[in-house]
Amino acid sequence: MLKRKLLAVLLVAGLLISAVGCGQTDDGADQGDQLSGSVIVDGSGTVYPLMANIAENYMTNEQNGVSVQVGRAGSSAGFKKFIQGETDFSDASRQIKDTEIEELKANGMEMGENVMEIKLAYDGLTMVINKDNDWATEMTEEEIVNMYISGSYKDDDKVLWSDIRPEWPAEEIKFYGPNENHGTYEFFYEVILDEQDMVSTVNLQQEYSTLVDLVSQDKNAIAFLGFGYYVTNTDKLAAVKVDFGNGPVEPSLETIGEDLDYAGFTRLVYTYLNLDYAKEKPQVLDYAKYVVSEEGAAKLAGDNGFAPLPESVYAEYLSTLESIN
Repeated sequence: MLKRKLLAVLLVAGLLISAVGCGQTDDGADQGDQLSGSVIVDGSGTVYPLMANIAENYMTNEQNGVSVQVGRAGSSAGFKKFIQGETDFSDASRQIKDTEIEELKANGMEMGENVMEIKLAYDGLTMVINKDNDWATEMTEEEIVNMYISGSYKDDDKVLWSDIRPEWPAEEIKFYGPNENHGTYEFFYEVILDEQDMVSTVNLQQEYSTLVDLVSQDKNAIAFLGFGYYVTNTDKLAAVKVDFGNGPVEPSLETIGEDLDYAGFTRLVYTYLNLDYAKEKPQVLDYAKYVVSEEGAAKLAGDNGFAPLPESVYAEYLSTLESIN
């Protein structure tokens, strides 16, 4: 009798230990399963603050055994690494180009099958000026476009503010922007300027921090960059209100969007996921799910100067990722 009781106790204890050890949730995910390894992200300098914030929260709150490394080489430079298989994700402030898709194919990778395009948020291209500039606080879209196009005002491209409007100072405009490695440059050149040559006097930089410093130190400076870099440097920069035809519009989270008042300078920003790596490396797939979860881009976009997409967009991405074995 005593032996039977002892066996019963041991059996119950064994079942309890087994249940605790499994720690499964309703969907079968192992709560006690801590991941490890690295996730490599590179690409857009514009997207960098958002992706870095998502990575920080993920490592702090979800998987402290995973190292998410986020770079900011620029959209074009990031795609080069991604195509060569050097990164798990490639951030971009513009959509992948047909030539890059062809390069992926040459390496045996197909969009949709091996690569997943993820729209992260909306960004507003922002024209920034020195805080002491009290004349060019409002400009029309046409004025902004023309001032950056070579030969619009002068053959030598040494454009004066007074060339834009006679009542403005007769002082040379100092043009700035990110260089060709960045999707922001490509968006401005290809979409806003319609691929017309930019003024020869423009000073293009790799680092956004350098652009912020240059504009903040020059009363006659103007630069184009992502809204996030402006909103985190409002103590150093002022934003130009842009008139798209219905009056001046200030870039903000309330005006940036495809159907909102700042639509003329609104663009999508992306990240691209190597699906083969997501299937091979659990930490990569897990991080991808976090990026599109309620705690990822949806929650953190606004904190980093981006307008979030509709919740249904993120939910659809999450559903796709959860179907990956």
